[in-house]
Amino acid sequence: MRVVRIGVLGASRVAPEALFGPARAVPGAEVAAVAARDPERARRYAARHGVPRVLPGYQALLDDPGVDAVYIALPNAAHAEWTLRALAAGKHVLCEKPLAANARQAAEVAAAARRTGLVVMEGMHYRHHPLAERMRVLAGEALGTVTRVETANCWPVPRFDGLIYDYALGGGATMIAGCYAIDCLRLVGSASLGEPSATGARALLRGPGADRAMTGECVFPGGATGRFRCSLWSAARPSMSVRVTGERGEMRVTGYLMPHLFHRITVRAGGRTWHERLRGEPTYHGQLRAFAAAVLDGAPVATDAANATATLRLIDAFYHHAGLHPRGLP
Repeated sequence: MRVVRIGVLGASRVAPEALFGPARAVPGAEVAAVAARDPERARRYAARHGVPRVLPGYQALLDDPGVDAVYIALPNAAHAEWTLRALAAGKHVLCEKPLAANARQAAEVAAAARRTGLVVMEGMHYRHHPLAERMRVLAGEALGTVTRVETANCWPVPRFDGLIYDYALGGGATMIAGCYAIDCLRLVGSASLGEPSATGARALLRGPGADRAMTGECVFPGGATGRFRCSLWSAARPSMSVRVTGERGEMRVTGYLMPHLFHRITVRAGGRTWHERLRGEPTYHGQLRAFAAAVLDGAPVATDAANATATLRLIDAFYHHAGLHPRGLP
């Protein structure tokens, strides 16, 4: 197998950008089939995006011998269930973020991935641009001992229907936008500081249990502190930013989530200031390239189920501190 034949679960809005376009540019990956709850919708979706086959249901896609891996872009609450089913059917999985509704589910997926030896990759696409590694390196090398990490992912989304604010479907600003900021906080902080623990959070609500914005505080082993902010609808200014403070200076990053469109690193340390920008392909292209390499060649997976479990453990804790239930838990 030198081409990963990918089946798509769900006729999602994100798949054209996250999978269909990249598959035309990345050798070693192709979209083989799609399945949706509504067969007629699946047929229209396949015709619109050039998917060669439509299968009659999710399980039929998992059972199909012409499919090696599945891309899951279902509502958040369904991610863990269908990832586990895919693994049981012998399929590798590329799942949109967050990998599960809560940390307990993510840990079940991690255990199943270890047991089966199959690839599970969470779709933290920003990690597949050189900027992600550069942020981590600079935080650990240029700033000295890190004392504070702050991340944000705030943008206005004037949509109030569908899964965005539906608790039962795993919605909420922290699940949809905050998961990126929390994963990034861990990326730039945990390598040198260890995994953080949540210490407080406050949320703005759209409806019962459904956050439209959240700010959370945390502490790393050794005493360094962190904060994340996310918003889908609030007075917060649009921001996809990182700020890391250390004993020797400070690093600020703008545009970390879509760095192939625009980003900028500014470092003030050791008495000087410099700026950096890094070339890189679109993040979803890099993500699919990494997924194909993991399936075909056994390449390591940076955003595996264990990493997703650590991020969701923080998400669960922030929800608790904000007086809200984590998704998928009573």
